[in-house]
Amino acid sequence: MKNLEIITRSEQDTKDFASTLATYVSPGDVITLEGGLGVGKTTFTKGLANGLEIKRNVTSPTFTIIKEYEGRIPLYHMDVYRLEFSDEDIGFDEYFYGQGVTVVEWATFIEGFLPSKRLNISIEAESESSRRIICESNDEHYDKIINRLKINY
Repeated sequence: MKNLEIITRSEQDTKDFASTLATYVSPGDVITLEGGLGVGKTTFTKGLANGLEIKRNVTSPTFTIIKEYEGRIPLYHMDVYRLEFSDEDIGFDEYFYGQGVTVVEWATFIEGFLPSKRLNISIEAESESSRRIICESNDEHYDKIINRLKINY
């Protein structure tokens, strides 16, 4: 299991880090995002979408739960905050094992549905503009991604 911890100094730094991550992801990858309200989970996803060459504006899927975006690799963006007290499976496997990269905000709320192999990312506010981003892998595939990110950061 590999870890990477970085500090970003602005929203753009956070987007740039996520955009770099996008160069290493593959179809079927699952990335979980944890962090408090307003910490930058959707900002991170916007950077990832940019790296996946997605042209549409990425917004939080809070009310729709899942948004799909077409790019170099499709992006499935989930915000499962509204599922905190639900045990309903809304077809997660179709996304987790599909042809795109799945990003799940508030992933702990659907822990029982998540694949065991994934890249877990937590984002913490250090100040108004800086963020601590902690990436943790639990699989050899994601270890390799973290190793590649360490070259850049």
